[in-house]
Amino acid sequence: MDSIKALIEAAKDYESLAECAIDYEVQNSGMTKEQVLNKMKYQLDTMKRTVDQGVNGVRSKTGLTGMDAKKLHEYINTKDTLCDTTILNAVQNAIATNEVNAAMGLICATPTAGSAGVVPGVLTSLHERFNMSEKEQLDFLFVSAIFGYIIANNASISGAMGGCQAEIGSASAMASAACVCYRGGTPEMAAHALAITIKNLLGLVCDPVAGLVEVPCVKRNALGASLALVSADMALAGIKSKIDPDEVIETMYRVGQQMDASLKETGQGGLATTPSGLKYTEEIFGGNREGL
Repeated sequence: MDSIKALIEAAKDYESLAECAIDYEVQNSGMTKEQVLNKMKYQLDTMKRTVDQGVNGVRSKTGLTGMDAKKLHEYINTKDTLCDTTILNAVQNAIATNEVNAAMGLICATPTAGSAGVVPGVLTSLHERFNMSEKEQLDFLFVSAIFGYIIANNASISGAMGGCQAEIGSASAMASAACVCYRGGTPEMAAHALAITIKNLLGLVCDPVAGLVEVPCVKRNALGASLALVSADMALAGIKSKIDPDEVIETMYRVGQQMDASLKETGQGGLATTPSGLKYTEEIFGGNREGL
């Protein structure tokens, strides 16, 4: 499966895009369908436990991040919020996952640890609103995975390789495409949601303060989750990306190649080098900054 175009063509032979993704995994992993489904179920259960842990409140060892998911949970439940609760719950659950990651807890990399919050954040929010069956939740993950697979093989899912556009961008695009399929959209609509999402994150640098996956990573997962939902609704409304989805992915790769190394997870550029960023680095590491 080397392109979005090939995926859409292959999906014509299956009942759904999720079934296409499951069969692709069976053919390429050497596992049975039952083993593939059980492995994904374990990952789904891990995501849910992580979200619950984060919403209850965790802190990272550095003190840079933590307790914001709990804070947002209380806000959602006590205030007249500006945004729809589906979006805010996705944001809350994305923050929760990344706060657990920063606190060295167990997460499911989706597709990476630094971008682990977006897909589970969106999925658990949709589950809360629509009471999704387990099959629907697993299908959501398989659709997100097959799109992530294509992005990884044609661009990158790594901040160190392609900037945060590749890491948060990929996760957000995977979630938006899966949202579309869950709500009955076609594979073409899912591809356009993916393209719309990536287009709006192109050029996003990876500039972790103190070289840690905390600031601004946690909040970028949060906003990536909201973008995924908005892009999915746009695609479900029939809005298309004017740029072909495969060309958007190729563009992300080229932009990543053009980025300076200081903006690709080195902690040597962007927000990491602001006075505040440098102050936090000094507080955490003092004079021992080897490896940053």
